[in-house]
Amino acid sequence: MRVLALRSTIPALPHRAGPDTLCGKVLDKTKERALAPGEEGIQRELSRGTMELAVLALIDARKRYGYDLLTSLGSASDGSIAIKEGTLYPALHRMEDAGYITASWEAEGRAAPRKYYRITKDGKARLEALRTEWQRLASGMERLLNGGAES
Repeated sequence: MRVLALRSTIPALPHRAGPDTLCGKVLDKTKERALAPGEEGIQRELSRGTMELAVLALIDARKRYGYDLLTSLGSASDGSIAIKEGTLYPALHRMEDAGYITASWEAEGRAAPRKYYRITKDGKARLEALRTEWQRLASGMERLLNGGAES
């Protein structure tokens, strides 16, 4: 038996290709444009730094399950906070281990059971501390960006 090796004339996609990329450039879903080099890192760092605050704020409003949190984070923030399951679930486990949230499996009707998260008393205190810290940071940045840094 003879085996023929065929070479593809289709160029390989960049390793970052996916639904949020265009020719290897990450898309800014809020503006539907490719992000400039370095912009992705800023957005990722801001998302990482605000995720605990955002998740606790959503859970404070009502009990939530994982997929609900993923979709609500994106819609409530107009797409500026978008995280993946692989980031959310470890963060939920860390918050649960820290005592900020509790989790319980619940089935509604004939639907498959879902793991719902609720905020605890310690979680409410953590949320308030993070909210205060965020407001202070946002206020300082607003002053800085509006010329407050000029002497």
